Amino acid sequence: MTTDPRRLIIGTRSSPLAMVQTETAADALRLAHADLTDDGRLVIEPVKTTGDLVLDRPLSEIGGKGLFTKELDRALMDRRIDLAVHSMKDLETWLPDGMAIGCILPRADVRDAFISFKAPTLNDLKPGARVGTASIRRKAQLLNMRPDLEVGVIRGNVQTRLAKLEAGEFDATFLALAGLDRLGQRHVATDIISPDVFLPACAQGAIGITCRADDTETLDYLAALNDAESHVTVACERAMLDALDGSCRTPIAGLARIDGEQIRLKGMIFRPDGSEVLTTDRHGPLADAVRLGRDAGEELRARAGPGFFDETV
Repeated sequence: MTTDPRRLIIGTRSSPLAMVQTETAADALRLAHADLTDDGRLVIEPVKTTGDLVLDRPLSEIGGKGLFTKELDRALMDRRIDLAVHSMKDLETWLPDGMAIGCILPRADVRDAFISFKAPTLNDLKPGARVGTASIRRKAQLLNMRPDLEVGVIRGNVQTRLAKLEAGEFDATFLALAGLDRLGQRHVATDIISPDVFLPACAQGAIGITCRADDTETLDYLAALNDAESHVTVACERAMLDALDGSCRTPIAGLARIDGEQIRLKGMIFRPDGSEVLTTDRHGPLADAVRLGRDAGEELRARAGPGFFDETV
């Protein structure tokens, strides 16, 4: 007597980018595991999240980046889905009990894209130009570089943001280049900003897949998809975030890069108004990536002191 093979249900946000990322993950699973190529073995289940539904306020005002993940977390732990695909920069640092990161896919371009119909580069924006962003990290970093600019909230998908630029509501905006690439829309980027100029968010460009920590079958499927270098760099950056109690309410930037058998991390924190920035660097053996990230975060937290991330009135 035989039993039908188990279906794997993949949960995802329902945004266009999230769906593309989930299809990428599903294709990778099928490529790595012949038994998952059978019809019906992989099922994609879109989940509407609060972060996708509330688009008129910054995430920091309505509960943080967990609003992109909590419905997926609940579906996972309720066993309505078996795994969930995330942009790692949107995944909270502290996972719910019983949940694990099963793999990190090969990381895409980490850089930020500058988009404007009025200026070829960020430096070319006129004083007083209005820039739209949903990211408190980008806002603080931008004001640190260009305090003469006005920064407002812009959210929504690529086409929504472009429409706001065309309507003159904003003079420029930013998006993660990785997202544009995955949507086949790199051409909308007016300029691509070097990480040495505009340090990205921790884990930007990385896709991660979570599952239940006790689901050994799914963990085995995901292990084949894990990219070791991406896993190490993301773990290093998230360790820094963890030490800083990082969330979308805290302007934090960080990027780890692998150089042979060494890893190099640059971390930055900003006051929300951009008036002050603190920077630190670490380098050491790959095996020490998490320790280095945590050490960097603890140093920045100690230097910042109480109230560093508080909004000024």
